[in-house]
Amino acid sequence: MLHYEIAGSGKEKLVMLHGFMENSTIWSEMEPRLSEKFTLIKIDLPGHGKSPIYAKVHTMELMAEKVKETLDSLSISNFHLLGHSMGGYTALAFAEKNPEMLKSLTLFFSSFLADDDEKKEQRRKSLRVIAESYPSYARAGIPNLFSQNEKDILEGKIEMAKEIALTTPVEGVLAAVKGMIERTDKSELLQSFPGKIVVLAGKHDGAVKSESILRQLPDKTNIKSYLLDCGHNGHWEKPSICAEIINTELLHNLPKNLVF
Repeated sequence: MLHYEIAGSGKEKLVMLHGFMENSTIWSEMEPRLSEKFTLIKIDLPGHGKSPIYAKVHTMELMAEKVKETLDSLSISNFHLLGHSMGGYTALAFAEKNPEMLKSLTLFFSSFLADDDEKKEQRRKSLRVIAESYPSYARAGIPNLFSQNEKDILEGKIEMAKEIALTTPVEGVLAAVKGMIERTDKSELLQSFPGKIVVLAGKHDGAVKSESILRQLPDKTNIKSYLLDCGHNGHWEKPSICAEIINTELLHNLPKNLVF
């Protein structure tokens, strides 16, 4: 079973999945802004945080399966699911197999599209660097995930992200990269998913092609998208705005496709 923490006492249950080289502590700035409305179930994905490593390749389907096992053990169903980056890929895999369990699906600076050939090759090349010098890989890569326009302001949070990344076992990082290479396009899921879908994206996201993703979203009334003035890490860069959108969107309704 995966490691998890529960916070808040709201009626609505919100399961939160962190991204690559992260763990469940990344939600610390958003948590106080969400805990009145939601009961938060923050999960460490396989090979990250305090959760075990299960295989040499952690596919998104395997991660989703472990998330379901954990939630089943807690008798949790009929909940909102949110995933950041790799956590969003896992959330999509979960929704594909278990749509009846979900009230909503939030892609938090993530993508429903599969990696293109260039991105897959980039991931393959990173495997050798990670294996040979993971600390250097993490320290060099983490700053690029934040908006380059506010690096000075975000310096403390960038250091925090590095510290979290450096606690992640190298084997867990490698298994995740191999799993992300294998992930498939989930456009069809967005067409068929019956619940609400919320997409938060960053104008300056160097890891995800935000504008391309937003352009390719299906034109459906149950899908809402938001483009924020930040990079890949809205939970650290714009925690108040992100929490406000989640609170309002998952509990009420907002006009479609807003820019913040």
